[in-house]
Amino acid sequence: MKRVFHPGLALVSLLVCLVFGTVARAAGTALPRSTPEAQGVSSAGVLDFVEAADQQLDAMNSFMLVRHGHVVAEGWWTPYDARANHELYSLSKSFTSTAVGMAIAEGKLSIDDPVLKFFPEDAPVEPGANLKSMRVRDLLCMSTGHQDEPSSAADKVSPKTFLAQPVPHKPGTHFKYNTAATFMLSAIVQKQTGQTVQDYLRPRLFEPLGIEHPVWATNFQGVSLGGYGLRVTTEDIARFGQLYLQQGKWNGRQLLPAPWIAMATARQTSNGSNPKSDWDQGYGFQFWRCRHGAYRGDGAFGQYCVVLPESDAVVVITSGLKDMQAVLDLVWDKLLPALQPGRLHADSVHAKKLQARLASLSVHMPEGAALTQNAGRILNRKFVFLANEQKLESARLVLDSGNSLTLVTQSKGIESRIPIGYKTWKKGRAPFGTFADEPVAASGAWASDDTLVIKVCASETPFYSTIRLRFEGDRLTRDAEMNVGFGPGKQPQLVGTAE
Repeated sequence: MKRVFHPGLALVSLLVCLVFGTVARAAGTALPRSTPEAQGVSSAGVLDFVEAADQQLDAMNSFMLVRHGHVVAEGWWTPYDARANHELYSLSKSFTSTAVGMAIAEGKLSIDDPVLKFFPEDAPVEPGANLKSMRVRDLLCMSTGHQDEPSSAADKVSPKTFLAQPVPHKPGTHFKYNTAATFMLSAIVQKQTGQTVQDYLRPRLFEPLGIEHPVWATNFQGVSLGGYGLRVTTEDIARFGQLYLQQGKWNGRQLLPAPWIAMATARQTSNGSNPKSDWDQGYGFQFWRCRHGAYRGDGAFGQYCVVLPESDAVVVITSGLKDMQAVLDLVWDKLLPALQPGRLHADSVHAKKLQARLASLSVHMPEGAALTQNAGRILNRKFVFLANEQKLESARLVLDSGNSLTLVTQSKGIESRIPIGYKTWKKGRAPFGTFADEPVAASGAWASDDTLVIKVCASETPFYSTIRLRFEGDRLTRDAEMNVGFGPGKQPQLVGTAE
């Protein structure tokens, strides 16, 4: 294809540099930026994906597309942003697998080592034959032989509890998704290196890739959870995917052996036969196989690092989805056709529309009025709740100096204040769900004179809560529902009375 200078392409390139230059300088080792067409990607196709994801999936947090090593599209749904970490859930497993590969390359362990070898002090008095035959490989492949998954809760999971779980199947013969098995990989790395997986990966993976502020939760013994609990940024995930796409090489250094990557991302275990499901294409070493020759790390509610070797591309998505297949279907239906083999002619019209759309993304905010005629009877009144499972003791609305509302609540004797924006997001910190202290952002509007709807987003997680406060004289009715979760989304209704 003949390459010609196009003024529209030059203009768009300049815009990309202006928009992304600050982020790139801050990151230091940021991936290079490019226009989509320069890397053989249709701006119109990416725009179709973004618009479909925004309209059909009220749960997107961020999106990044890397082609030929260049970021060609990136966007965050406000209040999510480029610099903030994000909870990866089971996408953490792929990082743990990487630590295992590095430890094996350094001779710290072998893929065929028996699991019991590392924890003789935690073994049952008389371990069964299946437990004795369980190997590191079986932990990696989710084929430990368990029928029931051991608990992976941070206050419960340990080598001792894992090894106490019955192993009715011969390891290597039975696929069972098993987060506690990934914890055991983390525990083995820590046992053999004397460092948590987070600390072990710091000089070997995080620092070379420019992952500056990784945070990884631990169990009650101080062992990185392995199967979940890691938080990094959207671009950090993209660099990780690009490292795998480049067969473990980064800036001229071989960080991870290419043969390990080949094994880790190949189908090691069969787990289904549905040709339309991305969960039935096989499982590697803590990576899922996908349709279209791709593979991915993924986490609960739609945290994705999708690597497409045949297209030389990486797709990163963070989200709060109930239907995790839906966004992958959009990737295959909208993004995949947009990836062409050669450089495309500049499309300044769609490129500008795409950049404008990416820059204006936001989690959907409540609709309604900024003020209520009943403000005098509502503001600054403290409403007290009877004892309840949510441990919420009281709530009140106050008007701050900037004429904005703040929701003030008390739980377990501790007061929290959440500023509320109108048609915008205001940021703060507060307990959220099982998280003791989280960055949050809130937006609200009066659906009627007596009902305020507030959306509170925990902006380093996939979660947001929609709260409806209805004021009727001396009575406050509170209804709240989470967008996604590991349990019931709708909380029991609470009724408070004014003091």
